[in-house]
Amino acid sequence: MLTSYAAHFDTPAGYLDFARFGPPSRDAVAATARALEESARADHTTVDGLMRAETVARDTAARLAGSDGRHTVLLPNASTGLFHAALGIREGVVLTPSTDFPANHYPWRRTADLGRATPRWLDPAPGEGVTPDLVRAALTDDVVAVSVSAVDFRTGFRVDLAALREAIGPDRLLIVDAIQAFGVAAMDWAAADVVVAGGQKWLRAGWATGFAVLSDRALESLEPVLTGWTGVEDVGVFDGVEHPPSPDARRWSITNLSPVTAAAFAAALELVEQHTVAAIEAAVAERITELTEVVVAHGGRVLSPADPGRRAGILSFTLPDRDPAVVAKALHAEGVTPTVRADSLRFSPHASTPPEAAERVAAALSSLRN
Repeated sequence: MLTSYAAHFDTPAGYLDFARFGPPSRDAVAATARALEESARADHTTVDGLMRAETVARDTAARLAGSDGRHTVLLPNASTGLFHAALGIREGVVLTPSTDFPANHYPWRRTADLGRATPRWLDPAPGEGVTPDLVRAALTDDVVAVSVSAVDFRTGFRVDLAALREAIGPDRLLIVDAIQAFGVAAMDWAAADVVVAGGQKWLRAGWATGFAVLSDRALESLEPVLTGWTGVEDVGVFDGVEHPPSPDARRWSITNLSPVTAAAFAAALELVEQHTVAAIEAAVAERITELTEVVVAHGGRVLSPADPGRRAGILSFTLPDRDPAVVAKALHAEGVTPTVRADSLRFSPHASTPPEAAERVAAALSSLRN
């Protein structure tokens, strides 16, 4: 456990569902309360003062992604960014995995409906994710982009972004949904042209937080179809005429975001930057190892990659001849919160998760033998 990081949280020891939702820190909660309190006592300085949190959050997200503020824009969620990217491609084929989370499906289904980009579905082998070989085998001259999750939501399979970039070449776009990786997995974000993430999971910022980072290639080639009034040049000039889109990532802005959620996001990102992604990732990996040993010792079948280098902070498993709902009930009795699916269960610990979590899981799985 990363003690200095864990000291900022009140999350129960058995909470193992960060891939679904990451309970925020006291810092983020306090930042939210302060922003609301300031808004309740509004005067002529309040709105401009509250809006400064957006710049802080944007610049911190940019640094963590190895980019800068010009290439970064805050968004209310990852899906908004994926729709911006999808609608920005006028035509051509986009490769995306059929096994991906639906957020990475519907933007491409909608572009196909509109006669723009068309998805071609990749089918990774069971237990695998999107590999360079899988992508190379699907490449044709009409492929203009690859859209993929950095970490698979089911198994924790970690995509090799640098190898994918090499496989598709310099002229195709690489669009990455980073929500299951950003802030807890050190990855080569610079290999991607579009990186989008929501802040409600591993970043622990709460809902309605997120961002996108765009490469120069993305800024040049993606049409700003959804640009709103806050995404144009001379944004403060209300003259009744259409203004051109901003030349930087701000062109993906549709309207002003909540400065309250921006304050929470800034606080959450600051914690990640302060404690470092490398340290957080190492702490998560340690918990995953402990949990894996417990699951295997109790006869569980692990669905996540065995190689630690090919997985992130997700451990998916089944217990043979045990309904996941029954297993979940035993886990709940020991104060453990997993993700429960019809065919499997998923543990996703964080750097604040104590070793006690594995002990609770062991007690729960042992109780099923009685």
